[in-house]
Amino acid sequence: MARFFYSVLFYLLTPLILLRLLWRGARAPEYRRRWPERFGFVPGVDQTQTAKTIWVHSVSLGETLASVPMIRRLQQRYPEAQLVVTTMTPTGSACVKNSFGDTVYHVYAPYDLPCAVKRFLQRVRPDLLIIMETELWPNLIHGCAERNIHIVLANARLSEKSARGYRRFAALTGPMLQCINTVAAQHEEDGQRFLLLGLPAPQLLVTGNIKFDLTLDEPLRARAAQLRTQWQAGSQRPILLVASTHRGEDDILLDAFEQIRQQFPALLLVLVPRHPERFDDVVKRCLARGLNTVRRSGGTSPATTDQVLVGDTMGELLVFFGACDIAFIGGSLVPTGGHNLIEPAVWQVPVLSGPHLFNFADVSRLLLAAGGMAICKDARSIADNVVVLLGDPDAAARMGAAAKTVAEKNRGALDRLLTVIER
Repeated sequence: MARFFYSVLFYLLTPLILLRLLWRGARAPEYRRRWPERFGFVPGVDQTQTAKTIWVHSVSLGETLASVPMIRRLQQRYPEAQLVVTTMTPTGSACVKNSFGDTVYHVYAPYDLPCAVKRFLQRVRPDLLIIMETELWPNLIHGCAERNIHIVLANARLSEKSARGYRRFAALTGPMLQCINTVAAQHEEDGQRFLLLGLPAPQLLVTGNIKFDLTLDEPLRARAAQLRTQWQAGSQRPILLVASTHRGEDDILLDAFEQIRQQFPALLLVLVPRHPERFDDVVKRCLARGLNTVRRSGGTSPATTDQVLVGDTMGELLVFFGACDIAFIGGSLVPTGGHNLIEPAVWQVPVLSGPHLFNFADVSRLLLAAGGMAICKDARSIADNVVVLLGDPDAAARMGAAAKTVAEKNRGALDRLLTVIER
């Protein structure tokens, strides 16, 4: 009964959801495209050409990036299977296309409307659904369970904040979790929260965080070294990367940058907004402060007189981490919950972050305990930490080495997850 009323409410809210897509499309045109896919109108998978269909769903860019190594391994292990990869956002979609091209079947996932879910499942007919992290939709999961489609919640995480939200709708959450065959949780704390919400204990496994299994191959390292040389423009200027910022963070970070420049005037700030619709606004904010600003999409390297490089391209952040001296991770000065702290750690780069880290609570605890990262609450503390690290290269090296050690000690989750999937 709870799912019935949920579905009615979703149908009633659909016009508002479409209006929001139009509003977002004013800044990011990709949101105005491919609407039929969101209602399950997708090309059918030719079942005569494949033994099985494995469906991987990741909501946005972060989850999609985490899924890339897993999908590559699935392609290697099951070359006869059709890999279907869905996302909900254009940034996630672009990541799939850039990473896999035509080697996977890619569309947007359907909205959680019974008709859209039914239409999608009839056309795609998956044998296995792998949901990345915590993208839980009652009608989608119920529809898969009805068709005996096995469901694995992979690299599952559940913050206390999210758990409180799910508890408010216990009549929906409990039955939904009982339909999931396996929850492969990142940490014990995540698993306990799933159990308290109604997941049967036999369906829980703790496999670790697959983001630690990131591999930096030689071509990637070469690209990062080349990029660093280009950004330094023949000098030894230090580079501060500010990654995945959200609205409300850019001005704080630009204030910190201007404070840092008083002692390190040659510093290059590489500022990467999280969402493409904010690229133009961030450039305007930099120019309004009188900062010489260039865009990555312009195709030219910053000159020694340029002070800010706005990273307004997609799919390059990982290589950016390999080209910087210090990385600040956004989404943490505002209550978004933070973004991936592991990528800079793998590159052996000192990690700075704001205090809002509930999406990466366990990772941040490990890095803080090892001395691989520092928490900054405002512009002054950001500036102070950066000045200390730039002024003491040995301290920066120790911090980066500590971060890398944490990353290396926690590898192996991907193999454990693939064992779950194979079983």
